[in-house]
Amino acid sequence: MPKTDGNVQPGLRRRRLRTLWRIRGVSLTTRILFVNVIALALLAGGFFYLDSYRTQLIEERFKLARAEAEIAADALDGAKMAQRKELLARIGTDQVLRLRLYDPESQLLADSFALAPPSFALINPETEPWYQKAARLLDRGVDFIVNAPTVERYSDTSERPAGSWPEIQAARQSGRTEVYLRYAPDRTPVITAATPVGDKGEVLLTLRNALDVTQSVRDARQTLVIIIGIALLLSVQLSLFLARTIVQPLRALVRAAVRVRLGREREVVVPRLPDRGDEIGLLARAVSDMTTALRQRIDAVESFAADVAHELKNPLASLSSALETMERVEEPALRRQLSDIAAHDVQRIDRLITEIADASRIDAELSRATFVAVDLALLASQVVGARDVRASATVPIRMVQLDGETTVPGDAARLERVLENLLDNAVSFSPTGGCVDVKVWGDGDWAHIAVSDQGPGVPVAERDKVFERFHSVRPAEEAFGAHSGLGLAIARTIAEAHDGTLTIHDRPDGKAGAYFLLSIPLAVEEEAE
Repeated sequence: MPKTDGNVQPGLRRRRLRTLWRIRGVSLTTRILFVNVIALALLAGGFFYLDSYRTQLIEERFKLARAEAEIAADALDGAKMAQRKELLARIGTDQVLRLRLYDPESQLLADSFALAPPSFALINPETEPWYQKAARLLDRGVDFIVNAPTVERYSDTSERPAGSWPEIQAARQSGRTEVYLRYAPDRTPVITAATPVGDKGEVLLTLRNALDVTQSVRDARQTLVIIIGIALLLSVQLSLFLARTIVQPLRALVRAAVRVRLGREREVVVPRLPDRGDEIGLLARAVSDMTTALRQRIDAVESFAADVAHELKNPLASLSSALETMERVEEPALRRQLSDIAAHDVQRIDRLITEIADASRIDAELSRATFVAVDLALLASQVVGARDVRASATVPIRMVQLDGETTVPGDAARLERVLENLLDNAVSFSPTGGCVDVKVWGDGDWAHIAVSDQGPGVPVAERDKVFERFHSVRPAEEAFGAHSGLGLAIARTIAEAHDGTLTIHDRPDGKAGAYFLLSIPLAVEEEAE
């Protein structure tokens, strides 16, 4: 059971930390600062090491005080009072100590400070400069942090009885040296050692003000505080700089994305951050490209919807007019003519709806289609053969297959649709007695199908426009509304979905007529591993 509890508790702590880390509203800047400040907090743990360092120094001084007291007691044992006073004065002066000798009745027999000039003086904190007061304040703060034990304050008078020194009483009871620690008014250690002198009940009390201990610890603490302060300042500045380089671009992207979502600004400029080659720059450019593509798609949809509304409005208006007029006309011949117009308009609307539906879903269907190997030469032969059976003999179609590989990856039904649209367009523009030529060949990494007619051709300025949706310039002899103007647009969309091209050129033989060239890349052979 204890082992299980030990495993559960760390898991709970980890989950709590993850939960805290994922709290909503905690910005990325705050998290970066938090991570960097944690490292400094670990560095601040050096205060605990310094406290142990101070403890070690005090223990060393305790050993020294015990040795000094015992050596002095041995020297005083058996000596006469005059010699004792001389020894006390000399030892106190040489070792920077204060020595006091008490008789068995706890009366003071001799004081080295009375026998010779004092070897040291306790510092009055009121007379010290401000930085020493700040150092004492830091000492108190560190003692509070490390939960240091409370140390008794040292106070002294010129005639202090032996009973007021607990270490003297302890030394008499134990018969060995006892060492105590107190703090002087300036928070420096005052170390006292009481040791019996001989077997007459006399006790020697030695006292030392260990200024060097406090100074050493304070120097180390001040150095650590300066290092932590400088590190904290640098860490905060670097964290803020890092946050700016990450957060500000992300916020700019968020603001741009929100404006795009709300659609309040027609042209929202998404920052591309061209100077950044890191992941933020890649994200910015990806979002910018995505926004541009989305805007183009939306524009295309809006334009397509407007074109659809426009194209449907004309036959609907004609149909409405014919039906309204039919109600007021009594002549059978005119009513029959109006009925034919209405039927033609219905057929035109049906053709438009069919072509519009096909054009609107062709992109989605091609994106899901699985391409297979398609022989363009065989496909063209089948399409031309089928048309020869049902087509008018006034516009014959001739097919020529040249050399080269013509097998491409694609959707056979869609590629057939391209060829059908090109042939419909060529036949409609060919004059009576004219001919449509179809050539298929392979060239390098491409397979080509060329469809040429003997019509008026397409001016250079119009060659891109004929591929626009609902753009239709028909021959004068062709019945109005026989075409929707979507055939060539659908054909080019299918060609581009196959990574190919559909373009218009002059006939290579120099004759009049249009020359449509469909080019599809051949299948790429995968290298054997």
